[in-house]
Amino acid sequence: MTTDLETLLTALYVKIDDEIGGTRWMGRPPRLSDSELVCLAVAQALLGHRSEARWLRFSRVHLAGLFPYLPQQSGYNKRLRAALPLVKRAIRELARDSDFWTDTVWITDSTPVPCGASRPTVRRSDLAGWAGYGYCASHSRFFWGLRLYLVCTPTGMPILWALATPKIDEREVLAAMLEVDAELVAERTGILLISDKGFASKAFERELADMGIDLLRPSFKREGRRSGEPLLKKVRQLIESVNDTLKGQLDLEQHGGRTFEGVAIRVAQRILALATGIWHNNRIGAPVTRSLIAYDH
Repeated sequence: MTTDLETLLTALYVKIDDEIGGTRWMGRPPRLSDSELVCLAVAQALLGHRSEARWLRFSRVHLAGLFPYLPQQSGYNKRLRAALPLVKRAIRELARDSDFWTDTVWITDSTPVPCGASRPTVRRSDLAGWAGYGYCASHSRFFWGLRLYLVCTPTGMPILWALATPKIDEREVLAAMLEVDAELVAERTGILLISDKGFASKAFERELADMGIDLLRPSFKREGRRSGEPLLKKVRQLIESVNDTLKGQLDLEQHGGRTFEGVAIRVAQRILALATGIWHNNRIGAPVTRSLIAYDH
């Protein structure tokens, strides 16, 4: 483990312990605190350990100084799944504590989160009824699983995120996300939301306008060039690079989840790792805030 990763985990631990705390336990508290659990989950995502059993074996050898007590695999899995609300709150708190929280330029996109690759798996999966078949136009492939919807700043800091079945229209999911966090939207004036053509709809644009959000998207052939479109291609590459970080460095598509709770926490774990890296790089004045290279080995 590098000293850079140790510094990041120490800073994250202090942040969570001071600002968020953890679950109030009746009786004796667990030997691994909630703050330590979240730091352990972030380290697992950054170091690319997909197997929880192998991760705990690695941690007992290499991270004993940071985590004096580590549970068995079953205990770690149960604690991690139960910590989903805490992980969600940690993502939000890290975003709030960065220079990017007040940014009024948001970028949104959805990306596949495959959960099965064979018909027998689909029939037997506990995700049946939640996951579904979808098509990824960017890679010209069908998949069975979920879609991750992400709203982030141009630096890649996650602002909103959600998982949904591919069968639901992208505009419905994004509208629901913005409705759930209506207070967050109301805190800002003049939000510019950048998306691809999949979010195009006059009714949807009117709905966004009622929230005070302007939508910037590519124009269709039948339309005239929309305002600000010349800059769109360069900005759209940012969200693609964020998705590439989640998939290439944080192994989003190799999450290993087999249940609703399992997939949700593993996706949240990777989003938290991304947010932690950006937050820490911002605090130390790193030249590239989304770079995770200093922490992934």
